[in-house]
Amino acid sequence: MTLRSAEGATEIVQDDKAVYAAGAVVWRLVDGKLRVLLIHRTKYRDVTLPKGKVDPGEMLAQTAVREVFEETGIRVALGVPVGVSRYFMRPKRQKVVHYWAAEATEEAIRNSAFVPNHEISGLEWVSVKKARKCLSYPVDLEILDGFEKLVDDGILRTFPIIALRHAKAVGRSDWEMSDASRVLTERGKKQAAAIVAPLLAFGVRKIITSDAVRCVQTITPLAKALDRKPVQTELISQDAWEDGRSDARMVIGKRVRTGKPAVLCSHGPVLPDIFSELALATGTMPGSYLGSASALEVAAFSVAHLSATNPGSGIISIETHVPKV
Repeated sequence: MTLRSAEGATEIVQDDKAVYAAGAVVWRLVDGKLRVLLIHRTKYRDVTLPKGKVDPGEMLAQTAVREVFEETGIRVALGVPVGVSRYFMRPKRQKVVHYWAAEATEEAIRNSAFVPNHEISGLEWVSVKKARKCLSYPVDLEILDGFEKLVDDGILRTFPIIALRHAKAVGRSDWEMSDASRVLTERGKKQAAAIVAPLLAFGVRKIITSDAVRCVQTITPLAKALDRKPVQTELISQDAWEDGRSDARMVIGKRVRTGKPAVLCSHGPVLPDIFSELALATGTMPGSYLGSASALEVAAFSVAHLSATNPGSGIISIETHVPKV
């Protein structure tokens, strides 16, 4: 799993010596006032943010959403990354925890079945100021700093546009028919299944894909999970790109105007155009981070977070996720 931020395209790679975890600063508005969710843990008698360790085979975003639900009963979609905490559990054993901002909708809160248990004794919605007084650990305060910066900048509520490179397909040299008809390998099919939960973690509802078979097959498991029909288009296909007929601008422009979470499944050569058009459509200064975000391995995806309330903010951040399959 790899994360890159828009600022400098920093890369974080998992170290086998570290323990990885993920969580969120869960927030809501109550009578127009911002409140964040704290959990009171039974065993440790402390107050902290919802988080938990990565299960085998999980990607970080998937872990964050699962842990929030398991600890609070609230289903959330992830927003902007707000920081990474690092601390030592014991000598030479570091714990690394990735956090996102995550809005709790009123419906999600009503549907929560949380009751105090042997792990969590209670939940508490508090102001950011009070959270600073209640949190038990300095590393949580650092995460709260990242969250509060989003609040101060007026860009807390966001929506993602996700660029996904298709999963592993049969090579051109091994395929006798048209390039667009190439199918996924067995590994590719496993990759397509593995990225469903991480993509759902960002609240994806709309699926747009190149009409190439390898792209359509890549997003089929996601489409089934959402019970939604993907939109197929040659505008972001490799064939159209090679012939000069692609039009990433039209596709991206519509997605930015719509302001809804979406995933676009395309091809390696087309991805740089997708990110260039995303920067252009949002008034974002170009930089090397765009190249980093578009240089995706097969089945990897980059999440561009855009402000839902302040369009002039441009791309708030970009993070890249790579499946281990």
